[in-house]
Amino acid sequence: MVETTITAIKADIGSLAGHVVVPDFILEIARKSLKEAVEKKIINDFYVTHAGDDLELIMTHSKGEDNEDVHKLAWDTFMKGTEKARELKIYAAGQDILSDTFSGNVKGMGPGSAEMTIEERKSEPIGIFCADKTEPGCFNLPLFRMYADPFNTAGLIIDPNLHDGFRFVVQDIKKEVPCFIEMKCPEEMYDLLALIGSTGTYTIRKVYRADGLITAAVSTDKLHKIAGKYVGKDDPVAIVRAHSGLPAMGEVLEAFSLPHLVSGWMRGSHAGPLMPVGLKDSRCTRFDGPPRVIGLGFQVSNGRLIGPIDMFEDVAFDISRQRAMEIADYLRRHGPFMPHRLHDMDMEYTTLPGVLTKCEARFVEEEPSSEGKARDTSESAE
Repeated sequence: MVETTITAIKADIGSLAGHVVVPDFILEIARKSLKEAVEKKIINDFYVTHAGDDLELIMTHSKGEDNEDVHKLAWDTFMKGTEKARELKIYAAGQDILSDTFSGNVKGMGPGSAEMTIEERKSEPIGIFCADKTEPGCFNLPLFRMYADPFNTAGLIIDPNLHDGFRFVVQDIKKEVPCFIEMKCPEEMYDLLALIGSTGTYTIRKVYRADGLITAAVSTDKLHKIAGKYVGKDDPVAIVRAHSGLPAMGEVLEAFSLPHLVSGWMRGSHAGPLMPVGLKDSRCTRFDGPPRVIGLGFQVSNGRLIGPIDMFEDVAFDISRQRAMEIADYLRRHGPFMPHRLHDMDMEYTTLPGVLTKCEARFVEEEPSSEGKARDTSESAE
């Protein structure tokens, strides 16, 4: 058996004309950097792409998860791109670079990472899903549908290899120290849903088949937790294995057919539909969005990446995109009102508190009169 680690690391290090798209020169810098790393045998193979304004580095290697050499490669690549972005005054240059010094891996430094180590099967299809203008919890619903919803995944009913269910590792992303819980489906389905329905607090980190076979991994890095303030949305990435005792790729993709509501969008402060798009449409424009996700399909073969195929470019997802834009249009009509604008608890991590603090000192206990002054209701006023 060939053991391969798949590593996907992303960062927003600058984009053209606002939070729209990664410029070609940054993509070329990244490709050159990773090509040199292949020659130096740091990694086996790579693919560079973008999801909106996020640079995505997809790599394979045999060094295991959290490997310092691989993570430093990603960090150095982001730094090279950031340097050029700043030189050319590209918007939000180095936005996700929250430290000046590399400290062993990219966790806690701004970039997001998802990794899994696999023993390659006879055929190893994988999907890499990269989202923009949203948070890690955006993958909660699709992953639940892939691995626990028989109305989405027929294999849960008719494939004996899936019939025993899956184990979900869920992270409480609001805790200062990472905390995890493991839940088994279908036995603990209701408890799982009680958690992951709160997408801003509980995020699916990894999914295993009942017998322990790893099948999905998600980046759960929270930028505002690292920076101590709002600097942008987390824009997560997910790695999903398919077929041969796992959901078929068609079942994996079906989980994205509903453009469900996610947090993020403009200024990280609004709810919007997660729209599945092809790479040609991987740019965020209307109101910096709407939030979107790309899906790339690969075959992993002896540590190499074969592909990709642009899976959401298919016309089969046109109806999902149309529905997403109808939802987006409806929500935009709400302007600054909930439920388009996020709940107060979520807005605590945005720039809104800086506005509200100016109003706090003006609140008084007495209701203002018609002259705009507080009414005096004391006895002496009679």
